[in-house]
Amino acid sequence: MSHIDIEKSSIEFKDEESSVFIIEPAEERKLIRRLDRRVVPLAMFIYLLCSLDRSNIGNAKVLNDITGNDLQQTIGLSSEDYTTALMVFLVAYFIFETPSNYMLKAFRPSRWIALLMFSWGAMTMCLGAASSLTAVRFLLGMFEAGLFPGLVYFLTFWYKPNERAIRVALILACATLAGAFGGAIAYGVGKMNGTAGLEGWRWLFILEGIPSCLLAFFVLAMFPDYPETARWLSEEERELASRRLQGLASLGHSKITWEEAKKTLKEWRLYVHYVIYICISVPFSSISLFTPTIVSGLGYTGLDAQLFTVPPYAVAFVVTVTISWLSDKYEKRSIATSACLFIAGVAFIVEGVLAPTAFKARYGVLCIAVSFAFASIPPLLSWLTANLQTTGAATLGVPMNVSMGAIGQIIGVYIYKASEAPGYPTGHFTNAAFALLGSVLALVMRTVYIRWNRNLGANDRAWRV
Repeated sequence: MSHIDIEKSSIEFKDEESSVFIIEPAEERKLIRRLDRRVVPLAMFIYLLCSLDRSNIGNAKVLNDITGNDLQQTIGLSSEDYTTALMVFLVAYFIFETPSNYMLKAFRPSRWIALLMFSWGAMTMCLGAASSLTAVRFLLGMFEAGLFPGLVYFLTFWYKPNERAIRVALILACATLAGAFGGAIAYGVGKMNGTAGLEGWRWLFILEGIPSCLLAFFVLAMFPDYPETARWLSEEERELASRRLQGLASLGHSKITWEEAKKTLKEWRLYVHYVIYICISVPFSSISLFTPTIVSGLGYTGLDAQLFTVPPYAVAFVVTVTISWLSDKYEKRSIATSACLFIAGVAFIVEGVLAPTAFKARYGVLCIAVSFAFASIPPLLSWLTANLQTTGAATLGVPMNVSMGAIGQIIGVYIYKASEAPGYPTGHFTNAAFALLGSVLALVMRTVYIRWNRNLGANDRAWRV
């Protein structure tokens, strides 16, 4: 078992064969900067494209609705059919997220993620030609399901627990950027309505699917797999990248065993994390899918409803990155998760209480609710991965956490009812209830970990809070 001796100038690792590997802090910082230039930007860009392809159905629903050329009116889609199309997408997420992580480990991250990327791009383009959404949306969900848990799992091969939250945040915040870009793109594409005989929403799906297909080949060539096999690092850098994670994170060469899987499945604490993630997923899902609808209920119509979806997501990007940086810096992931969920919950209550005609006040509160709902996710996921102590536990625990979130996302599909426009009280109050429950559970789990840490032996690894 490796142990760490921390001195003022270096970190010394001694392995079972008594060989010594000294990590100089300056060299480690230099390596991290290099990883950040290669690993994080690629992961962010991939997730941005995925988020655009996932959430554009919300824009398509109201795009060119004034002229009768929106998604629902064009293909005769009822509100129930639309909701079903959203729901089957999330069912596919629930089914395929965990198996996808095992495939990522088996086939290497670059190959698996490139395959997923090409496939979801193709399915998005198919939506532009579809007359029925349900089957294509299920396939889209199947291919997109593995990306986010795969990227979170992937980061455990490259970064220490106290380095992950900000990087998970940068990746996840691309969903907020996608919301901002998606509204702006939909505003522009809406002006193509009728071009070549196609409605604007069809052009939206086609044009947003093409980049994913084309750039999948770039990802196949450039996306890194594991530190041990990274040819763009020198031999010394590869050894440093691998050695510095010993005893702290997943290793690319580690094998997954059934014993590890069974132990992970039996840990009750992980199911509390899963329930918290379900609580987060209700507002995350409803916001992602219904923001254009909610904004249209705030008094903005037509293409303006697309444009006014941009500010809430732009604010959310800044808040998410800031909160995650602070949670890593001060090692307060549980507090960050709980506080963000509490603020989001209060904001949703205010949103539901305000008069439906108080458009400006409700729009400002919506920005707060969106920002802190998104900001709660990276600290929670970083907190989870920091307490998964083996590669096998991370391989199973991360996708199980995210796939359980599909339960919350399915709930989120049904809470914003068209019959309750423009106030949507059911949607806002349901989001508030789940956010506040998640806030309380995060504090409960923090208390449990603190008590466990008081009873640890001298060589036991501390639970992170």
